[in-house]
Amino acid sequence: MSSIQQSAAHQAKSLPKLLIVEDDPGLQAQLKWAYEDFEVFVAGDRQTAIALLRSEEPTVVTLDLGLPPDPDGVSEGFAVLDEIMALKPDTKVIVASGHGARESAQRAIQHGAYDFYAKPVDIDTLGLIVRRAQHVAKLETENRQLAQRAPQDNRVLGRLITAAPEMIKVARTIERVANTNVSVMLLGASGTGKELLARGLHEASGRARGAFVAINCAAIPENLLESELFGHEKGAFTGAVKMTEGKIEQASGGTLFLDEVGDIPLQLQVKLLRFLQERTIERIGGRRAIEVDTRIVCATHQNLEAMIAEARFREDLYYRLAEIVIRIPGLSERAGDAALLARVFLTRYAAEMNPAVKGFAPDALAAIDGWGWPGNVRELENRLKRAVIMADGRLVTAGDLDLSEPEPEDQTLNLKSARETTDRRMIRHALSRSEGNISNTARLLGISRPTLYDLLKQYDLQH
Repeated sequence: MSSIQQSAAHQAKSLPKLLIVEDDPGLQAQLKWAYEDFEVFVAGDRQTAIALLRSEEPTVVTLDLGLPPDPDGVSEGFAVLDEIMALKPDTKVIVASGHGARESAQRAIQHGAYDFYAKPVDIDTLGLIVRRAQHVAKLETENRQLAQRAPQDNRVLGRLITAAPEMIKVARTIERVANTNVSVMLLGASGTGKELLARGLHEASGRARGAFVAINCAAIPENLLESELFGHEKGAFTGAVKMTEGKIEQASGGTLFLDEVGDIPLQLQVKLLRFLQERTIERIGGRRAIEVDTRIVCATHQNLEAMIAEARFREDLYYRLAEIVIRIPGLSERAGDAALLARVFLTRYAAEMNPAVKGFAPDALAAIDGWGWPGNVRELENRLKRAVIMADGRLVTAGDLDLSEPEPEDQTLNLKSARETTDRRMIRHALSRSEGNISNTARLLGISRPTLYDLLKQYDLQH
């Protein structure tokens, strides 16, 4: 093989692959030479198309629905589309038909097609759609690679997975206060990862070799909470058959995490305040003050300032517990994290429960991105666990996640609008991944900086 041939072969290998499924020889040739930036394969029937799909694994396919033996209909074209989606569901299929264009377009999108165009073919317009599909495919591949690297690349505080600037800021604050002995209060909605952050604080501190002890104050009856926190002596009450250390004592030399601290009853708040002031405790039934070196980290989703105003929480205890206050954003406020975490959870639970599951269908990713996540990360994890168990195929769908929404009755087909929605979402996520860096965002999206600036202006996106 000559050096020119070797160079051409190497260049072909580096180009993205495009499969053109078209039975008209003239149009085949016209389309084949319109894509110099692709390695192009051509098929005129279903058998050849599927053989090339299996052997070459093209990222983009243009598919004429009017194929033999049904060149005047769409049945053979849809059979090809369905087989492509079954064999390689991440393929971006762009379908074409001159037969009942509107009905065929709706049906094609429902069957998994990326886009649709009506005949007669406009080469330039189709070229734009093909290249946009390739950009989307490239971005999805990079996102999958990001998800696979997530346990290393997107971890902060050792175990918290995030790419959102809002959570990275929280993590940096925790790292700064970790090696002090100040009491830290974490404020955030249920399911935002307060215990995970508390454990991260402990592991980043000089107390990491000591115990990390967590207690949910809302989960323990009031009459048992004092014993849980402070311990008891043998015979202190009926059933106290031996001396038992409380959680504060168990965490000596380490960290005690008090979750839902707002649920501690007023009487017990006094005893906790005394410990924070004097650093000594007395077990129930005991007479001896015991010195305990325990750091307190607490959390709540309640409004403690309102509780103080209503005399349900002691103000002096609040200021002892809240020497440093860190507010944790909800998952809906953390751009890009829902999809990132979803992929991590899918990988984890698929390995444990359903190895056949390999990824997400497009409607699932759209649903994850559009959901408000009132239950935050806990809700996301629970839905992913259920979805992996319930999934019938290789891809988790919005239905598996129970996030599918009914379509409006008067919904009209508007592919331009659909593409713009996808562009907006991907640009926002890429900006988040790149922490607002325009050059890195453009590189991630596979476009130039001027093009990205034009899109930001066109879609009125702030950066």
